[in-house]
Amino acid sequence: MPSVRQLMDKHKISASTIFQAYYRLEAQGLIKARPRSGYYVCSSLAPHTLEADTASQPPLQATSVNNSDLIMAILQSSSERSVAPVDDLTQGHAPLRRQIALRYLAQGMAINANDIVITNGALEALNLCLAAVTQPGDIVLVESPTFYAALQSLERMKLQALEVPTHPREGIDLEALEQAIKQHAPKACWLMTNFQNPLGSLMPDAKKSQLVGLLARYDIPLIEDDVYGELYFDTERPRPAKAFDRQGLVMHCSSFSKTLAPGYRIGWAVPGRYLREVAQAKLTTTLTSPVPTQLALASYLEKGAYDQHLRRLRTQLKNQYGQFSKALGRHFPAGTRATRPEGGYFLWVELEKSVQTLELHRQALSQGISLAPGSIFSTSQNYSHCLRLNFGHPWTEHSTFEVDEASQCVTHFVDMSLYPDWVGVPQLRLARFTQDSLELSTRDPVMVAGTLGVGTLLWHRAEPV
Repeated sequence: MPSVRQLMDKHKISASTIFQAYYRLEAQGLIKARPRSGYYVCSSLAPHTLEADTASQPPLQATSVNNSDLIMAILQSSSERSVAPVDDLTQGHAPLRRQIALRYLAQGMAINANDIVITNGALEALNLCLAAVTQPGDIVLVESPTFYAALQSLERMKLQALEVPTHPREGIDLEALEQAIKQHAPKACWLMTNFQNPLGSLMPDAKKSQLVGLLARYDIPLIEDDVYGELYFDTERPRPAKAFDRQGLVMHCSSFSKTLAPGYRIGWAVPGRYLREVAQAKLTTTLTSPVPTQLALASYLEKGAYDQHLRRLRTQLKNQYGQFSKALGRHFPAGTRATRPEGGYFLWVELEKSVQTLELHRQALSQGISLAPGSIFSTSQNYSHCLRLNFGHPWTEHSTFEVDEASQCVTHFVDMSLYPDWVGVPQLRLARFTQDSLELSTRDPVMVAGTLGVGTLLWHRAEPV
């Protein structure tokens, strides 16, 4: 463009007028200034496009939304790196999915890496699967007792829970399950076949096969939560129900949270015939899972250290279960029942019917300690006398010695629940028992001991008030 001085001499106008003209041309994107060089015509002006300045005019009426298929198709067509620099947008990092597929193959399951969706922990995988096969108001079959987060998911999605009788060793009752299907026409089934939370039950392979066949006859999808499957105490990993699936109805979900790195929040789903629906649900909620975390896990799995870690972890958990189970037998009174899990890290304890574990939880909460009362594992709160205990924390010789000292006093706490009308009962207070120290004076009679995911807890009686 001509310089300011040239235009002043040619048109006999002031410099301010020329600058105002140049500023306006620059604002319109027609020219651009170069420091100490002048103004130049923009190279992208052939042809020049005008600024859009007309408001949209949509129809002023509510309409149903049905754009997901089109959006998904467009995004998938643009996912190649030759088209756009986007890698593994929704289903997750390809090398990580391949490593997970190899682990399925080692169990005799031919799962393709493209059939896997990486999620933010197993809970997101479970929720995505649930959303893919249900609508508000639908009925979903669950175990009884069941994982409390499953109940929370059903409540949030406005679904109905139908609890089915469940055995503490072998899992859900198949006869009762079929009867529930015939009577209530459920749309999905959410189960844990391996080391169920909170019971710790393990469904035998033959029963898993029958379960999958039963649900296939009624065309009901099974959402399988298998986060504890790798934590077995025997010599071989128990197969999931997915291993018996021939129709793509089993939506298998798991994660690394319970076995390797809880904070990473990396899980996955193998949704079978519902892969498209789950991928779309992932796209419209969290889009994708953190790539750096996926890269780190893929690299770790490729190096082969994961199985060695699992062997150490399983041995440790098995030993802790044995130690805790023995202590439980010494501490709790005759008539107390407890499950005998073959993996995982939960025990289910049934106390006398008159013992209200929710009240125990409230007493502990006032001291900053969280317990797991049985009532949170059911919609009907049928398990108010039960507790879920966690033996996932290290159990040391020092811990065992201190708990043994309390073994003769445990029944007193239960007696206080059985006989609430006692007169002159000293006030109860809670103390925390860590692995390194026990903050109790030697003259305090200890009332109860147990482990519930926050270290070992000891209740003891203070001086009368």
